[in-house]
Amino acid sequence: MTALWWRGRWLRGARSAPGQAAGADRGSATVWAVGAIAVLCAVFGAVLAFGQAVVIRHQAEAAADLAALAAADHWMRGAEGACATAERVAKAQGSRLVRCEVEGEISDVTAASRTGPLTAESRARAGPPGPTSGWEAHRRAP
Repeated sequence: MTALWWRGRWLRGARSAPGQAAGADRGSATVWAVGAIAVLCAVFGAVLAFGQAVVIRHQAEAAADLAALAAADHWMRGAEGACATAERVAKAQGSRLVRCEVEGEISDVTAASRTGPLTAESRARAGPPGPTSGWEAHRRAP
């Protein structure tokens, strides 16, 4: 039996289901609250991990783009010199150069970024603009 103070008087004899002791479900809200908090923490951790993966991917893409532009800009030094420049640029971006190829004025670079257990690789190409096509070619024609 439990007693409850309500509006200036004691209420005694809280009833429970037949065959159950009074207060058998006491504390069940705590168990539900702990379970809900655990689920929310797991969801929050998954969202943080996904966000970190997106940041790492963006870092790898930026490093690959800049390294490809640097290699294409220094194509006159040959493939070795252009790739050395691309490697310096990728390292300055906090990434590493995985692959670098230079054919003429066109560079093809792959860079990788890593933070903890997550790794992302990205590929980029750079070079001079190709011949115009589409509506621009017709507009420039005499």
